[in-house]
Amino acid sequence: MSDFPPLALAGRGVLVTGASSGIGRAIALAMARAGADVAVTYRSNRAGADNVAREIEALGRTACVQTLDLADEPAIERIGSTARAALGRLDVWINNAGADILTGAGGTLSTVQKLDLLLAVDLRGTILASWAAARLFAGQDGGGVIINMSWDHVVSGMAGTNPQMYAAVKGGIASFSRGLARSVAPQVRVNVLAPGWIETAFGEELDTERYNSVADATPLGRWGTPDDVAGAAVFLASPAAAFITGQTIMIGGGVVMG
Repeated sequence: MSDFPPLALAGRGVLVTGASSGIGRAIALAMARAGADVAVTYRSNRAGADNVAREIEALGRTACVQTLDLADEPAIERIGSTARAALGRLDVWINNAGADILTGAGGTLSTVQKLDLLLAVDLRGTILASWAAARLFAGQDGGGVIINMSWDHVVSGMAGTNPQMYAAVKGGIASFSRGLARSVAPQVRVNVLAPGWIETAFGEELDTERYNSVADATPLGRWGTPDDVAGAAVFLASPAAAFITGQTIMIGGGVVMG
């Protein structure tokens, strides 16, 4: 659980895409613990999203649940205004949702199918959602904050076809976000989180030897957790980061340093 000043985001409205499980879930709950009301989006896991909303409400915050497919441009255009109407205001938009090409059905796709999915959901979806958020925030007092998700290994590279595609897409998000940050300042701040080896569904499928080898190769001696990412997200969303824009925070225990 992220330990952050409980009122750091008091009165703020936060939208977290892909918040039904994993990193998105942790971010949504951390935002609520920091005082925010939270819009939770999901693509297929409605039960998970409803559970997250109930946990947010148990913390005394307002939650709403909305379906969102990042390959659906009209849906992206609607989601911000819908979230703002449900929460009363929207100050932070976190583009966490992305395609899974490693586990489940995504792991069985061909290489080209994986590439097309990553380009459509992660890169195109993040760009469209960021533009929608920037337009929404530009027209309101106090502006807003956009947080996008990259990957720490875009800096160093990793061998393998899947990592090559993932680095290309997540590297594109990082580069796009820097350009956007310059375009929408000072009204809107745009920053990037770049997780590394985080204990999500992929880590759970690894054998013990591979799992331990990752921890052994990490300077901080362990895998990261979704809460590690969530803590950084709360910081970037909060007034404590009011003079930070166009930056990437790598959350990988020191595997990649840049």
